[in-house]
Amino acid sequence: MVRTQYPVCMTRRRWIADTWTKTTASLKGEQAVHLARVLRAQPGQIFDVVANGFLHRAEIISSSEQEVVFTLHEELEAESALPVHLLMAVFKFDHMEWGIEKATELGVARITPVIARRTEKHLAQAAAKRVDRWRRIAREASQQSRRTDVPQIDDPVALKAALAMASAERKLLLAETEQENSLRVALLGEAANVALAIGPEGGWTAEEMALFSEHGWKHVTLGPRILRAETAAIAGLALCAAML
Repeated sequence: MVRTQYPVCMTRRRWIADTWTKTTASLKGEQAVHLARVLRAQPGQIFDVVANGFLHRAEIISSSEQEVVFTLHEELEAESALPVHLLMAVFKFDHMEWGIEKATELGVARITPVIARRTEKHLAQAAAKRVDRWRRIAREASQQSRRTDVPQIDDPVALKAALAMASAERKLLLAETEQENSLRVALLGEAANVALAIGPEGGWTAEEMALFSEHGWKHVTLGPRILRAETAAIAGLALCAAML
């Protein structure tokens, strides 16, 4: 019996460049160390590299632990980010970091950490110092999930300022008190951009929910169960990805 041999399709590793020109791109810092020391990258190897928001097939022309330099070849087709701006109240940092990582993998375009009334005081005070870490997590998750962009992670802000930053055509607040209007139904229609708000542990206060309403946000539900904040964020984004 003759067996037919089929070609094996290998997925190239993808990197997001730290610096670039029209024809070259470079990885520095931890990325360069990992590529040069751990993966033992050599000139002539081919990878996918995102430079200035565009995905290219790229060839290594020099490699060291200080800098790995690529020459950029043809531009490759790439998917755009999910058109969702996530307003996520600050909660326990380990849970929040997991939420940011998974939201990035699902394609979220922007995350605004919100200091809510029920955000624990020590978390609110320390949040600004965590932003660099959150951005690094988003960058690493973007590469791992083969995104061609990195979601924008804003500095933590109070709710009123966060609402002023949300310019999406459709603004949806996940509210525990809402029983009838589902997120799935609210996503039906032609609006291209969505802002989705996730509350802290303990939920939004009545005053905060009223503030959302004043700014044109619609209250919606994911169902009868009470979800952790990070679970609600992932469930909401997954539904947005399916519907949009």
